[in-house]
Amino acid sequence: MTLGTLTVEPHPLLDAQAFVTTWPASLGELPSPPWLIEQLTLAFQAPLRSDDGVREAVRALLRHGGYKPTGRGKPASEYLLRAQGEGKLGSINAAVDVCNAVSLHSGLPISVVDLDRAAPPFRVGVAAASASYVFNASGQSIDLGGLLCLFDAQGPCANAVKDAQRTKTSSGSTRTLSVIWGTRTLAGRTAQTTEWYRALTERVGGTTQSIDLR
Repeated sequence: MTLGTLTVEPHPLLDAQAFVTTWPASLGELPSPPWLIEQLTLAFQAPLRSDDGVREAVRALLRHGGYKPTGRGKPASEYLLRAQGEGKLGSINAAVDVCNAVSLHSGLPISVVDLDRAAPPFRVGVAAASASYVFNASGQSIDLGGLLCLFDAQGPCANAVKDAQRTKTSSGSTRTLSVIWGTRTLAGRTAQTTEWYRALTERVGGTTQSIDLR
């Protein structure tokens, strides 16, 4: 499947970017190298560093549609920061590890979707008040009302808080779609984050392809 464009509904704050990665082998056969795992710590000297201003800007982006990004519904980038501080941010697979490292340091939430578990057309928009999906293998669900989400043909499948279980990567994944949830109030940060993210992805062995957001 070729994913050339991704439709984005009008939004005054959203500054998203996206790209597709084709991995050289299934993720179960592609362990993260030591240099990548090292980047899952705040001790790593990353080209980008998050701070309170970044965190508030991301929360403001998610609040715009009426969503409340607090508690268990806080942005994924904040969850990573807490998990790292508690020593709970470990390796999952190469695709997720690159995503987590970049999100941790940049402060921007990032979604990673298995393209073989999702179906076009894809779009980004604010979820309806009644929307929800299961986000983990235990069957827990998240209320999506007012939250910016990535939608595929079946409905919402990812966002800046928790991605849907039905389209998450697995050991058999070979193609992924990444969405960087940036905000216009942090001018240039989404582009910087995406550039670094793609460089790390390609260093692991992935081949990336730009996606036009329209």
